[in-house]
Amino acid sequence: MKPVKVGICGLGTVGSGSFNILLNNAEEITRRVGRSIVIEQVGARRDNDACDTSNINVTRDIFDVVNNPEIDIVLELIGGTTVAKELVLTAIENGKHVVTANKALIAEHGNEIFAKAQEKGVIVAFEAAVAGGIPIIKQIREGLSANKIEWLAGIINGTGNFILTEMSQKGRDFEDVLAEAQALGYAEADPTFDIEGIDAAHKLTILASIAFGIPLQFEKTYTEGISRITAEDVAFADDLGYAIKHLGIARRSKAGIELRVHPTLISHKQLLANVNGVMNAIMVQGDVVGPTLTYGAGAGASPTGSSVIADVIDVARTLTADPTNRVPHLAFQADSLSNVQVLPVEEIECGFFLNMTIKDRAGVLANITQILSVNDISIESLIQREREGSELVPLVVMTHDVKERNMNAAIAAIEALPDVAGTVQRIRVENLA
Repeated sequence: MKPVKVGICGLGTVGSGSFNILLNNAEEITRRVGRSIVIEQVGARRDNDACDTSNINVTRDIFDVVNNPEIDIVLELIGGTTVAKELVLTAIENGKHVVTANKALIAEHGNEIFAKAQEKGVIVAFEAAVAGGIPIIKQIREGLSANKIEWLAGIINGTGNFILTEMSQKGRDFEDVLAEAQALGYAEADPTFDIEGIDAAHKLTILASIAFGIPLQFEKTYTEGISRITAEDVAFADDLGYAIKHLGIARRSKAGIELRVHPTLISHKQLLANVNGVMNAIMVQGDVVGPTLTYGAGAGASPTGSSVIADVIDVARTLTADPTNRVPHLAFQADSLSNVQVLPVEEIECGFFLNMTIKDRAGVLANITQILSVNDISIESLIQREREGSELVPLVVMTHDVKERNMNAAIAAIEALPDVAGTVQRIRVENLA
């Protein structure tokens, strides 16, 4: 059979990793596909010393790649959403299959892109868009296709996990660890997407759509970052038997779908609590299989390139298949996606960890517990410690499950008390079972 010809747009970290995997593992890939996969052209603004492109047709105009009639599969690895969207839609219009690692593009524009791909009978593959080298999309879309997915929860941003791990294991402050993460290249100069949860929200949006058969709805994903987490929060959580992790959580309930990214207390006994450093892990609960956990590298040239080329191999295998018999982009047939409601965060129930500073006076604790009681909030545990030489002391309260709107009302009332200093730190608690 004739070779499958690939065009690569972007030769940065993921592009270079994908380029080298195609060259270095060419023999193994050919054995898996039944025909060779060759790099026909590369579009990149500049060369990358990690790649030997001396025998490759290189262009500085990436649109040369998607307009090249010889190319079967386009790899969109430039990032961003503006040019990337135009590039992908042009490739689809030209009848080319697309492989991308672009989580923002899929989360924000995937519905439009998949509709166009369906119309043109081409594939858009995006395994590398979520959790780097972990084949979580294939696991949910194909390996767990016999299951009704009940919930999933994951550590899907390595930067945030590195920061929280260092804070937990070494008692360091957030700003100190963030600076180190930037120096090590784990965090960007502007780390907003990672530390404020936007990157994780893009990934969760994709996972939830595949798990529950709903359209991509990034704008409805509740997103909260880790920048307000303190070393004291981490220490108190540890004393209570919990780790703080930045989780993406999607859950199916009778009322609708929960989509949320936020700092979360999970028991030390949970496997996810022991995923440290820059690693990623996702738990998926199926009604038939029960809980599964997938763990691995969430970023980097080789891990993410591994997922990119796995998608290329899948596309190459299906080039002769009838488009109507291919695996659907979002796991469910396009005309069978559900319009089930995505719940506003105020309607979601979970436990809470509250960390506040109060004046060490009689009656203060009684006032706080009264406010919690009025809002139907039950206390699970409580810690109050002295601070020598200060009338201000920390108070930590763990609650049973309560609706978020009740907790919001209670916190507003507590912060209005004259004997409570500053704001109340609130972190959700999850029992992943």
